[in-house]
Amino acid sequence: MNKEKLISVILSTFNSEKTLEDSVKSILDQTYKNIELLIMDDCSEDSTSEILKKIKENHKNVKLFKNETNQGLTKSLNKLISKSSGDLIARQDSDDISHPERISIQALEIEKNKLDFCSSRAIIKGSNRKIPGFSFFLPQKFTIKYKNPFIHGTLLIKKDVLHAVGNYDENFYYAQDYKLMSDLLNQNFKYSLINKPLYELNTKNNISTKKLQEQNYYAECVRKKIIPKS
Repeated sequence: MNKEKLISVILSTFNSEKTLEDSVKSILDQTYKNIELLIMDDCSEDSTSEILKKIKENHKNVKLFKNETNQGLTKSLNKLISKSSGDLIARQDSDDISHPERISIQALEIEKNKLDFCSSRAIIKGSNRKIPGFSFFLPQKFTIKYKNPFIHGTLLIKKDVLHAVGNYDENFYYAQDYKLMSDLLNQNFKYSLINKPLYELNTKNNISTKKLQEQNYYAECVRKKIIPKS
């Protein structure tokens, strides 16, 4: 690319004092430099807030926001999207790590192939296991009928495409990424799923494991195309 477009990376965090610094550093150390990092502290009760203030002191491209009550990931991400300035939105989770060239590779992929969004495979932390595994080689429109074939934290997407599907569906307190990707595929937006792992994914003691029953319920609502009960 001749000129780097501004990319807004959105990260919502809750009680992530043990993993937050490494996660944020992986974005600030990207080879792609025209980045703003928007972080929502979702009313954390540990030292997350203090860690974020120290990070902000040294990085002008970090923008901090705070919910006065815990709002959950879906609403927090939508708030960050509304505050973003870039035409491209990237996701990052507060317990995961992005490969240094992740944003550069994905931004080039979108520009070169005129895509609406782009995702990649990941490596599970502490292992050499790639995810998605076998399902990576299946058509995503088939796989998404049964599970989400995309790693949420690897998403890079045009902001106007997010707006076109209504951003994250706030009826989905959990499995909001599954709902988003299902909407994008159903509306035939153009995308690619990069084979090379560009992300290190935490699968231990995260939201998906702590709230497995709730995740399963909301995921079933995506599969059945119904609105979850509040």
